[in-house]
Amino acid sequence: MSAEHAFHPPVVMTPDGRPLDVIELRGLTVDCIVGIFNRERIAAQPLRLDVALFLDTRAAAVGGRLAHTVNYGRLAGELRFLLEACRFELLESAVETVCRYVLAPPTDDVPRAQVHAATVRVTKPLALGGLAVPSLQIHRTAAEMVYGREEKGFGRVDIIHEGAGYGVYRLRVRPGGCIPTHVHQQMEESELVLGSGLLLQFKPVARGMAFHWPRGFLHRYDNPSSTEQTVLCVDRPGFIPSDEVETEPPPEGLLPVTGHSYYPLDEPAAPGSPAEHQP
Repeated sequence: MSAEHAFHPPVVMTPDGRPLDVIELRGLTVDCIVGIFNRERIAAQPLRLDVALFLDTRAAAVGGRLAHTVNYGRLAGELRFLLEACRFELLESAVETVCRYVLAPPTDDVPRAQVHAATVRVTKPLALGGLAVPSLQIHRTAAEMVYGREEKGFGRVDIIHEGAGYGVYRLRVRPGGCIPTHVHQQMEESELVLGSGLLLQFKPVARGMAFHWPRGFLHRYDNPSSTEQTVLCVDRPGFIPSDEVETEPPPEGLLPVTGHSYYPLDEPAAPGSPAEHQP
């Protein structure tokens, strides 16, 4: 990265005056729809993302467990999914969504350290044809974040962010719960499975698998596990309650689906190692 495009997050201090640790993801480039002009709504263009996460990693250093820090490999996939699925009109929306997502409290099925603050920069390298490189950088803290919450029959929904033309949600399916067979006629929906214990269309589904539900496609989730399971959901436009129409599975069964993995291929841990017990 050239000096003029260098990423310089601030120093963030704890209440007792100690600098927080920083995990950075630099130069994550995603081809996605972003912009307000007609040409930008039709053709994908590269968007470059730089993220700094401020947290305390001392517990991870001692215990050697990913649950005490942030799995940056999986986080990179989750952020790539968000950038591709939301189809933002403005950089402001993209940066705010990323900040709100990384600062959200962790869930039981995806344990990790709480991120106390985040600096996020998004750059559009080709937006001005090389004449200049526009970017936007923001800094947010977890303390200033307020997330909406809705109780559902299957568990609960965390409202991460809603903007022009999109909504980002965490669907948290309680143990033994299900998101019943349903269909949308107005919304397009993209979903990334974050937990490892869900059934999709009555079949086991691996964490990190993403699916796009076109309008009119029947789908459902079941959680037979003993732990709450989470799905990251993007609706376009934002969620319309009347457009979630529940129905019985057809006699011939639900159509099988093939997803796309957004997580890196994890090598199995050696038996008995601390990493063996990581999620």
